Amino acid sequence: MSRLPRHLEHLRTGFTAEAVSAATCRAFAEQAEAEKRPNLASRWRALAAEKDRLAIALLHAAGKVESEAGNLRAAIAEEQYENEVLYPRLIADMEDLGHPEEAALLRRLVETQKRHREELDALRRDLTAANRDVATTTVTLAR
Repeated sequence: MSRLPRHLEHLRTGFTAEAVSAATCRAFAEQAEAEKRPNLASRWRALAAEKDRLAIALLHAAGKVESEAGNLRAAIAEEQYENEVLYPRLIADMEDLGHPEEAALLRRLVETQKRHREELDALRRDLTAANRDVATTTVTLAR
């Protein structure tokens, strides 16, 4: 049973569905680009952007967008959970299930996650030192 109140659980479920759907649309857009269909790719990206807006609205409704410090704490906690609990469990399970390629993919993902954690630590340092906005930086994403 969830420890969240039911209405927050529904908002969380909706957020997850929209976020996953948006990522799926972006993957479809990438495939359309690779197949030299830029108009199709553009339409997939537009749909993904709308789904992102819906996911963000659900996140706000659930009270998950807080202060700068609160947002950073939440992001760091999420990365820590993913790196230390979630992905190690998934990797072990993939290996037990006899899926070494998928386990290797998840190991590569963990390496990228470590860079995400470093970026969040840098952001925390920048936010602590800044009295206005922080400088931009490029986040390296895994492919």
